Amino acid sequence: MDFPLLSTLIWLPITGGILVLLIGDRRSGLTRWTALGVSVATFVASVPLFSEFDRTTAAMQFVERASWIERYSVEYFLGVDGVSMPLILLTTFVTVLVVVAGWEVIRQRPSQYFAAFLIMEGVMNGVFASLDAMLFYVFWEAMLIPMFIIIGIWGGERRIYATLKFFLYTFLGSVLMLVALIYLYMRSGSYSIAAFHDFPLGLREQVLIFVAFLTAFAVKVPMWPVHTWLPDAHVEAPTGGSVILAAIMLKMGGYGFLRFSLPITPDASMTLDWLVIGLSLIAVVYIGFVALVQNDMKKLIAYSSIAHMGFVTLGFFLAYAIMRRTGSLTGAVMGIEGGMIQMVSHGLISGALFLCVGVLYDRMHSRKISDYGGVANTMPTFAALLVFFAMANAGLPGTSGFVGEFLVILASFRAQPWYAFLAATTLILGAAYTLWMVKRVVFGEVANDNVAGLEDLTRREALVLGVLAVSVLLLGLWPAPLLEVMGPTIDHLVELMTRSKL
Repeated sequence: MDFPLLSTLIWLPITGGILVLLIGDRRSGLTRWTALGVSVATFVASVPLFSEFDRTTAAMQFVERASWIERYSVEYFLGVDGVSMPLILLTTFVTVLVVVAGWEVIRQRPSQYFAAFLIMEGVMNGVFASLDAMLFYVFWEAMLIPMFIIIGIWGGERRIYATLKFFLYTFLGSVLMLVALIYLYMRSGSYSIAAFHDFPLGLREQVLIFVAFLTAFAVKVPMWPVHTWLPDAHVEAPTGGSVILAAIMLKMGGYGFLRFSLPITPDASMTLDWLVIGLSLIAVVYIGFVALVQNDMKKLIAYSSIAHMGFVTLGFFLAYAIMRRTGSLTGAVMGIEGGMIQMVSHGLISGALFLCVGVLYDRMHSRKISDYGGVANTMPTFAALLVFFAMANAGLPGTSGFVGEFLVILASFRAQPWYAFLAATTLILGAAYTLWMVKRVVFGEVANDNVAGLEDLTRREALVLGVLAVSVLLLGLWPAPLLEVMGPTIDHLVELMTRSKL
C-alpha cells in the first residue's frame, strides 16, 4: 500500500488527543464525541493491517522509511509483521472500549483524560511499528508520560506513591536498554533492528546486552521480583488506566523479548534461558498463591496478570530448552505461538475483569471483596458476564484463556516434564483465586443494603463487556486466523534463534 497507514495509526490519535485538549472541558459533550470519533477512526484504519496482510511471508509489511537524524543514522522507519500487527489491532480495539467505558464516569477534567488515552494509543502503536531502535526507544519512553498523568490525576488516595513507583521502575529499567542500543549502533553503524539481528557478537557482548534488555523488558512484563510496582499502579489507577496497563502496556515487555533479546542475542538467550524459565515459573506458582490471599478485587486481578504473563515469557524461552533437548523446531514454534496467543488473550480477559471491577466500584465505591455478596440477585446480567470472564481467566476450554496456556504446557512437556507440572499448577491456582472471588462477590444471599440497591448494567456497560465476551469466545473457539498471521514470522524468528553469532 502506498498510503502511510502506520503513520496514520500513530499520528491520528495523537493529533486527535491534542484536538480534544483544545476543545476543553466546557464543551464536555463535544469532547467525548470527538474522542470517540478519533478512537473509532483509528480502529477502522487499523483493519486493513489484518485484511491486507500477506500471510505467506515473514517480511516486514506496510513499510515506511525516511531519514530523521541523518548524522547519527536515525530513521523514521516503520513496518509490521505477524508479531507486531496483532498487538496494534489489540491497542486500537481496546482504546475504543476504554473511551466508551469512561463516557459517564469521568467528570473531572474529561478533555485531559480522553486526550491522554488517545495520545498514549498513538505512542503505543509507534512502539509496535518501529523498526529503528532509537525511534522505538523514543516511543517506549514517551508512553510513560500519559500513563503517569492518568494515574496521578484520576487515581486513588495513594496515587502519587503509585505513580512515582511506576515511573521510576519502568524508566530506570529502560536506561540499560538505551546503553545496549547505543553500543549496538557503535558496533554496527546503524540503528536498524534488522541490522542488529544479523550483526555478529561475541558471547560476552551478547550476555551483557541480554542482561540490559532483560532489565527493561522484565520490569515491563513484569517478571518476579521486579513486579511490585504493578499491584500499586493497578489499585490506584482509574478503571481505564488499569485496562490499558494490563491489556497493552504489559505486552510491550513480551514484544521486546521477541523483537530484541531472542534474535539479537541468540547465544546468550540459550545460555541464560534457565534464568528466564525459572523466573517465569516462580511468577506462575508463587504469584498465584499471593493472589489467593488478596481481599481487594483489583489487587487480586493485578497479581493474576503477573502470573499469566509468566506464561508468556515461559513459552518464549522454552524454545531453547526444547531445541537443546530434542532438536525440534516445531516444539520451539509451539512455545512462542502459545506465548503470543496468551498475550492477546490476556489483553482481552484482564481488560474485561478490570472493567467489571470498575462497574462495581462506580456503584459502591469499594473494591473490597468483603463488602459484596449476592450481587447476582440484583445484577444478573453483570454476574453472568463476570462469571464468564472468571472462567476464561481460569483457562476454561472454549475461551481464549485456554488456547495459549494449553500450547505453552504442551511445549513444556517437550522441554522438561517438571516444567509442565509447575506450569499446569496455574490451572488450579487460577481457578482457586478467581472462583474464590466470584463466589464471595456474586453468589449467596444479598450481603447488605448497598448490594440490595445495586442496578444492573447500563446499555453502555453491557455493550463494552459484551464485545469483550464475544472476542474472548471467538479467539477461544477459532484461533486459526491469529495463528496463520503469526506463523511465518515465528518460523523466521526461530530460524534466527538457531543461528549462532559466535
